[in-house]
Amino acid sequence: MVAAVFFVVAGIASVTGGGLAIHGGLKMKDASDKMKDAQNRVETAKGNFETTNLDTTNLMDDVGKKELTILNSFSEFSDTIEKIQGRPDFKEIKQDGIDIAEYEGEELKKVSVGAGILLGGIGGSALGTAGGFAAAGVTTSAVMAFGVASTGTAISSLSGVAAVNATLAALGGGALAAGGGGMALGTVVLGVSSLGIGLLIGGIIFNFTGGTLSDKADEALIQSFETEKEINKVISFLNELKKTAKVFYDRLIDIERIYIKYLADVKLIVDKHTVWSEYSNEEKDKVETLCLVVGLLYEMCKTKLVLKNENVNECNLVNYKDINDVCNKADTFQRNM
Repeated sequence: MVAAVFFVVAGIASVTGGGLAIHGGLKMKDASDKMKDAQNRVETAKGNFETTNLDTTNLMDDVGKKELTILNSFSEFSDTIEKIQGRPDFKEIKQDGIDIAEYEGEELKKVSVGAGILLGGIGGSALGTAGGFAAAGVTTSAVMAFGVASTGTAISSLSGVAAVNATLAALGGGALAAGGGGMALGTVVLGVSSLGIGLLIGGIIFNFTGGTLSDKADEALIQSFETEKEINKVISFLNELKKTAKVFYDRLIDIERIYIKYLADVKLIVDKHTVWSEYSNEEKDKVETLCLVVGLLYEMCKTKLVLKNENVNECNLVNYKDINDVCNKADTFQRNM
Protein backbone atom coordinates (compact mmCIF):
# COMPACT_ATOMS: atom_id res chain seq x y z
CA MET A 1 0.00 0.00 0.00
CA VAL A 2 2.80 2.42 0.97
CA ALA A 3 4.63 1.61 -2.21
CA ALA A 4 1.51 2.23 -4.28
CA VAL A 5 1.01 5.62 -2.66
CA PHE A 6 4.63 6.44 -3.30
CA PHE A 7 4.30 5.71 -7.00
CA VAL A 8 1.12 7.77 -7.24
CA VAL A 9 2.78 10.74 -5.55
CA ALA A 10 5.85 10.36 -7.71
CA GLY A 11 3.67 10.25 -10.80
CA ILE A 12 1.85 13.42 -9.78
CA ALA A 13 5.17 15.13 -9.08
CA SER A 14 6.46 14.08 -12.46
CA VAL A 15 3.42 15.47 -14.27
CA THR A 16 3.56 18.70 -12.23
CA GLY A 17 7.24 19.14 -12.94
CA GLY A 18 6.62 18.58 -16.61
CA GLY A 19 3.82 21.16 -16.51
CA LEU A 20 6.08 23.71 -14.89
CA ALA A 21 8.76 23.08 -17.50
CA ILE A 22 6.23 23.57 -20.31
CA HIS A 23 4.92 26.74 -18.65
CA GLY A 24 8.45 28.04 -18.22
CA GLY A 25 9.21 27.29 -21.85
CA LEU A 26 6.10 29.17 -22.98
CA LYS A 27 7.08 32.19 -20.87
CA MET A 28 10.53 32.18 -22.43
CA LYS A 29 9.04 31.97 -25.94
CA ASP A 30 6.61 34.79 -25.13
CA ALA A 31 9.47 36.95 -23.88
CA SER A 32 11.53 36.15 -26.97
CA ASP A 33 8.61 37.02 -29.25
CA LYS A 34 8.12 40.33 -27.45
CA MET A 35 11.80 41.21 -27.82
CA LYS A 36 11.71 40.35 -31.53
CA ASP A 37 8.53 42.40 -31.99
CA ALA A 38 10.10 45.34 -30.15
CA GLN A 39 13.27 45.16 -32.21
CA ASN A 40 11.38 44.84 -35.50
CA ARG A 41 9.15 47.82 -34.67
CA VAL A 42 12.14 50.03 -33.92
CA GLU A 43 14.17 48.88 -36.93
CA THR A 44 11.21 49.32 -39.30
CA ALA A 45 10.48 52.80 -37.94
CA LYS A 46 14.14 53.81 -38.20
CA GLY A 47 14.29 52.48 -41.75
CA ASN A 48 11.23 54.56 -42.69
CA PHE A 49 12.83 57.59 -41.06
CA GLU A 50 16.11 57.16 -42.90
CA THR A 51 14.35 56.90 -46.28
CA THR A 52 12.13 59.93 -45.63
CA ASN A 53 14.99 61.92 -44.16
CA LEU A 54 17.26 61.25 -47.14
CA ASP A 55 14.58 62.36 -49.62
CA THR A 56 13.76 65.50 -47.63
CA THR A 57 17.38 66.37 -46.95
CA ASN A 58 18.35 66.06 -50.61
CA LEU A 59 15.48 68.36 -51.59
CA MET A 60 16.38 70.87 -48.88
CA ASP A 61 20.00 70.80 -50.03
CA ASP A 62 18.80 71.59 -53.55
CA VAL A 63 16.81 74.54 -52.18
CA GLY A 64 19.78 75.80 -50.16
CA LYS A 65 22.22 75.56 -53.05
CA LYS A 66 19.76 77.25 -55.40
CA GLU A 67 19.27 80.12 -52.93
CA LEU A 68 23.01 80.57 -52.48
CA THR A 69 23.54 80.50 -56.25
CA ILE A 70 20.88 83.18 -56.74
CA LEU A 71 22.27 85.36 -53.96
CA ASN A 72 25.78 84.97 -55.32
CA SER A 73 24.61 86.28 -58.72
CA PHE A 74 23.32 89.53 -57.21
CA SER A 75 26.75 91.14 -57.51
CA GLU A 76 26.39 90.85 -61.30
CA PHE A 77 22.99 92.52 -61.05
CA SER A 78 24.36 95.33 -58.85
CA ASP A 79 27.33 95.95 -61.13
CA THR A 80 25.01 96.17 -64.14
CA ILE A 81 22.51 98.57 -62.53
CA GLU A 82 25.26 100.85 -61.21
CA LYS A 83 26.41 101.54 -64.76
CA ILE A 84 23.12 103.28 -65.54
CA GLN A 85 23.63 107.04 -65.21
CA GLY A 86 20.83 109.21 -63.87
CA ARG A 87 18.81 106.16 -62.86
CA PRO A 88 15.82 106.69 -60.52
CA ASP A 89 15.44 105.21 -57.05
CA PHE A 90 14.20 101.75 -57.97
CA LYS A 91 12.95 101.20 -54.40
CA GLU A 92 9.87 103.17 -55.43
CA ILE A 93 8.92 100.60 -58.07
CA LYS A 94 5.87 98.53 -57.15
CA GLN A 95 3.72 95.99 -58.93
CA ASP A 96 -0.06 96.05 -58.53
CA GLY A 97 -1.27 93.52 -56.00
CA ILE A 98 2.17 92.68 -54.64
CA ASP A 99 4.33 94.27 -51.99
CA ILE A 100 8.00 93.39 -52.49
CA ALA A 101 10.48 94.10 -49.73
CA GLU A 102 13.03 96.86 -50.35
CA TYR A 103 16.77 96.23 -50.54
CA GLU A 104 19.99 98.21 -50.86
CA GLY A 105 22.57 97.69 -53.59
CA GLU A 106 25.44 97.53 -51.09
CA GLU A 107 23.54 94.98 -49.03
CA LEU A 108 23.12 92.76 -52.10
CA LYS A 109 26.84 92.96 -52.83
CA LYS A 110 27.79 91.88 -49.32
CA VAL A 111 25.24 89.09 -49.35
CA SER A 112 26.59 88.00 -52.73
CA VAL A 113 30.11 87.75 -51.30
CA GLY A 114 28.87 85.72 -48.35
CA ALA A 115 26.84 83.39 -50.53
CA GLY A 116 29.84 82.79 -52.78
CA ILE A 117 32.02 81.85 -49.82
CA LEU A 118 29.37 79.50 -48.49
CA LEU A 119 28.97 77.87 -51.90
CA GLY A 120 32.70 77.27 -51.98
CA GLY A 121 32.66 75.67 -48.54
CA ILE A 122 29.62 73.39 -48.56
CA GLY A 123 31.03 71.05 -51.20
CA GLY A 124 32.82 68.96 -48.60
CA SER A 125 30.26 69.46 -45.84
CA ALA A 126 27.85 66.88 -44.47
CA LEU A 127 24.55 66.03 -46.13
CA GLY A 128 22.02 68.66 -45.07
CA THR A 129 24.38 71.62 -44.64
CA ALA A 130 22.90 73.58 -47.57
CA GLY A 131 19.44 72.45 -46.49
CA GLY A 132 20.13 73.80 -43.04
CA PHE A 133 20.87 77.23 -44.50
CA ALA A 134 17.60 77.06 -46.44
CA ALA A 135 15.69 76.01 -43.32
CA ALA A 136 17.13 78.97 -41.41
CA GLY A 137 16.65 81.41 -44.33
CA VAL A 138 20.00 82.04 -45.98
CA THR A 139 20.28 85.51 -44.56
CA THR A 140 23.00 83.54 -42.78
CA SER A 141 25.09 84.66 -45.74
CA ALA A 142 24.94 88.11 -44.16
CA VAL A 143 26.75 86.59 -41.19
CA MET A 144 29.53 85.80 -43.61
CA ALA A 145 29.80 89.41 -44.69
CA PHE A 146 29.48 91.12 -41.33
CA GLY A 147 30.44 88.51 -38.74
CA VAL A 148 33.75 87.88 -37.05
CA ALA A 149 35.14 84.45 -36.31
CA SER A 150 36.21 83.49 -32.78
CA THR A 151 39.80 84.24 -33.80
CA GLY A 152 38.88 87.86 -34.53
CA THR A 153 39.19 87.30 -38.28
CA ALA A 154 36.41 88.64 -40.50
CA ILE A 155 34.36 85.68 -41.72
CA SER A 156 34.22 87.20 -45.20
CA SER A 157 38.00 86.81 -45.43
CA LEU A 158 37.82 83.05 -44.80
CA SER A 159 37.06 80.42 -47.41
CA GLY A 160 35.89 76.86 -47.78
CA VAL A 161 35.04 74.72 -44.77
CA ALA A 162 36.66 77.25 -42.41
CA ALA A 163 34.12 79.84 -43.53
CA VAL A 164 31.20 77.43 -43.10
CA ASN A 165 32.42 76.43 -39.63
CA ALA A 166 32.86 80.05 -38.59
CA THR A 167 29.33 80.78 -39.79
CA LEU A 168 27.97 77.85 -37.80
CA ALA A 169 29.79 79.12 -34.71
CA ALA A 170 28.40 82.63 -35.25
CA LEU A 171 24.90 81.22 -35.54
CA GLY A 172 25.51 79.29 -32.35
CA GLY A 173 26.18 82.50 -30.43
CA GLY A 174 29.93 82.76 -30.79
CA ALA A 175 32.94 80.75 -29.72
CA LEU A 176 32.80 78.57 -26.60
CA ALA A 177 35.69 80.55 -25.11
CA ALA A 178 33.60 83.72 -25.38
CA GLY A 179 30.67 82.11 -23.61
CA GLY A 180 28.79 81.23 -26.78
CA GLY A 181 27.66 77.85 -28.02
CA GLY A 182 30.46 77.40 -30.51
CA MET A 183 30.23 75.47 -33.75
CA ALA A 184 28.36 72.62 -32.07
CA LEU A 185 25.44 74.85 -31.15
CA GLY A 186 25.51 76.50 -34.55
CA THR A 187 25.32 73.04 -36.02
CA VAL A 188 22.26 72.29 -33.92
CA VAL A 189 20.69 75.63 -34.87
CA LEU A 190 20.91 74.59 -38.50
CA GLY A 191 20.09 70.98 -37.75
CA VAL A 192 23.35 69.75 -39.24
CA SER A 193 24.49 67.02 -36.89
CA SER A 194 27.21 64.41 -36.83
CA LEU A 195 24.39 61.90 -37.12
CA GLY A 196 23.82 63.09 -40.68
CA ILE A 197 20.24 64.14 -39.89
CA GLY A 198 20.87 67.41 -41.64
CA LEU A 199 17.61 69.25 -41.02
CA LEU A 200 16.18 71.50 -38.38
CA ILE A 201 14.06 68.78 -36.81
CA GLY A 202 14.49 69.76 -33.17
CA GLY A 203 15.42 68.09 -29.90
CA ILE A 204 12.96 65.24 -30.46
CA ILE A 205 15.45 63.64 -32.81
CA PHE A 206 17.68 62.70 -29.91
CA ASN A 207 14.87 60.77 -28.26
CA PHE A 208 15.42 57.82 -30.53
CA THR A 209 18.82 58.16 -32.21
CA GLY A 210 20.88 57.09 -29.22
CA GLY A 211 18.50 54.99 -27.13
CA THR A 212 18.69 51.22 -26.60
CA LEU A 213 15.89 48.84 -25.71
CA SER A 214 15.61 47.37 -22.25
CA ASP A 215 16.69 43.76 -21.81
CA LYS A 216 13.32 43.08 -20.15
CA ALA A 217 10.73 41.98 -22.69
CA ASP A 218 7.72 43.89 -21.37
CA GLU A 219 9.69 47.11 -20.90
CA ALA A 220 11.33 46.73 -24.32
CA LEU A 221 7.94 46.35 -26.03
CA ILE A 222 6.57 49.47 -24.30
CA GLN A 223 9.73 51.39 -25.27
CA SER A 224 9.37 50.24 -28.88
CA PHE A 225 5.84 51.63 -29.07
CA GLU A 226 7.05 54.96 -27.69
CA THR A 227 10.05 55.05 -30.04
CA GLU A 228 7.83 54.22 -33.01
CA LYS A 229 5.47 57.03 -32.00
CA GLU A 230 8.33 59.56 -31.72
CA ILE A 231 9.85 58.50 -35.03
CA ASN A 232 6.48 58.76 -36.77
CA LYS A 233 6.21 62.35 -35.50
CA VAL A 234 9.51 63.16 -37.19
CA ILE A 235 8.50 61.34 -40.38
CA SER A 236 5.26 63.31 -40.47
CA PHE A 237 7.21 66.56 -40.03
CA LEU A 238 9.67 65.62 -42.77
CA ASN A 239 6.88 64.72 -45.19
CA GLU A 240 5.16 68.06 -44.56
CA LEU A 241 8.45 69.91 -44.95
CA LYS A 242 9.24 68.04 -48.17
CA LYS A 243 5.82 68.80 -49.65
CA THR A 244 5.97 72.49 -48.72
CA ALA A 245 9.63 72.88 -49.71
CA LYS A 246 8.87 71.37 -53.15
CA VAL A 247 6.21 74.03 -53.79
CA PHE A 248 8.64 76.73 -52.64
CA TYR A 249 11.47 75.31 -54.76
CA ASP A 250 9.31 75.22 -57.89
CA ARG A 251 8.31 78.88 -57.40
CA LEU A 252 11.94 79.82 -56.76
CA ILE A 253 13.00 78.21 -60.04
CA ASP A 254 10.15 79.92 -61.92
CA ILE A 255 11.18 83.36 -60.66
CA GLU A 256 14.87 82.62 -61.25
CA ARG A 257 14.10 81.90 -64.93
CA ILE A 258 12.49 85.33 -65.25
CA TYR A 259 15.47 86.88 -63.47
CA ILE A 260 18.01 85.22 -65.78
CA LYS A 261 16.12 86.38 -68.87
CA TYR A 262 15.72 89.99 -67.72
CA LEU A 263 19.28 90.21 -66.41
CA ALA A 264 20.56 89.16 -69.85
CA ASP A 265 18.28 91.69 -71.54
CA VAL A 266 19.32 94.54 -69.26
CA LYS A 267 23.02 93.74 -69.67
CA LEU A 268 22.56 94.09 -73.45
CA ILE A 269 20.79 97.43 -72.93
CA VAL A 270 23.55 98.72 -70.65
CA ASP A 271 26.21 97.57 -73.11
CA LYS A 272 24.57 99.76 -75.77
CA HIS A 273 24.02 102.90 -73.66
CA THR A 274 24.06 103.86 -69.99
CA VAL A 275 22.05 107.10 -69.76
CA TRP A 276 18.60 106.50 -68.24
CA SER A 277 16.95 109.43 -70.02
CA GLU A 278 17.93 107.93 -73.37
CA TYR A 279 16.22 104.61 -72.67
CA SER A 280 12.98 103.76 -74.46
CA ASN A 281 9.89 102.93 -72.42
CA GLU A 282 10.42 99.27 -73.23
CA GLU A 283 14.01 99.41 -72.00
CA LYS A 284 12.97 101.19 -68.81
CA ASP A 285 10.27 98.58 -68.21
CA LYS A 286 12.84 95.81 -68.50
CA VAL A 287 15.17 97.47 -65.99
CA GLU A 288 12.33 98.10 -63.54
CA THR A 289 11.03 94.54 -63.90
CA LEU A 290 14.50 93.18 -63.24
CA CYS A 291 14.71 95.23 -60.03
CA LEU A 292 11.33 93.86 -58.93
CA VAL A 293 12.41 90.29 -59.68
CA VAL A 294 15.57 90.74 -57.61
CA GLY A 295 13.51 92.09 -54.70
CA LEU A 296 11.19 89.09 -54.87
CA LEU A 297 14.05 86.59 -55.10
CA TYR A 298 15.84 88.23 -52.19
CA GLU A 299 12.69 87.99 -50.10
CA MET A 300 12.25 84.34 -51.05
CA CYS A 301 15.85 83.53 -50.13
CA LYS A 302 15.39 85.17 -46.72
CA THR A 303 12.27 83.12 -45.96
CA LYS A 304 12.74 80.64 -43.15
CA LEU A 305 11.32 77.28 -44.14
CA VAL A 306 11.43 75.98 -40.57
CA LEU A 307 10.63 77.64 -37.27
CA LYS A 308 12.21 76.53 -34.02
CA ASN A 309 9.84 74.87 -31.56
CA GLU A 310 10.36 76.14 -28.02
CA ASN A 311 9.47 72.66 -26.76
CA VAL A 312 12.62 70.64 -27.38
CA ASN A 313 10.67 67.41 -27.02
CA GLU A 314 8.61 68.21 -30.11
CA CYS A 315 9.47 68.58 -33.77
CA ASN A 316 10.13 72.03 -35.12
CA LEU A 317 7.49 73.70 -37.26
CA VAL A 318 7.12 74.15 -41.00
CA ASN A 319 6.81 77.90 -41.60
CA TYR A 320 3.59 77.62 -43.61
CA LYS A 321 2.57 81.27 -43.27
CA ASP A 322 5.70 82.92 -44.65
CA ILE A 323 6.19 80.23 -47.29
CA ASN A 324 2.60 80.57 -48.51
CA ASP A 325 2.85 84.38 -48.49
CA VAL A 326 6.00 84.50 -50.60
CA CYS A 327 4.77 81.77 -52.97
CA ASN A 328 1.54 83.72 -53.48
CA LYS A 329 3.64 86.79 -54.31
CA ALA A 330 5.56 84.73 -56.86
CA ASP A 331 2.32 83.52 -58.43
CA THR A 332 0.87 87.04 -58.54
CA PHE A 333 4.10 88.41 -60.02
CA GLN A 334 4.03 85.84 -62.84
CA ARG A 335 0.37 86.52 -63.60
CA ASN A 336 1.07 90.26 -63.86
CA MET A 337 4.04 89.81 -66.19
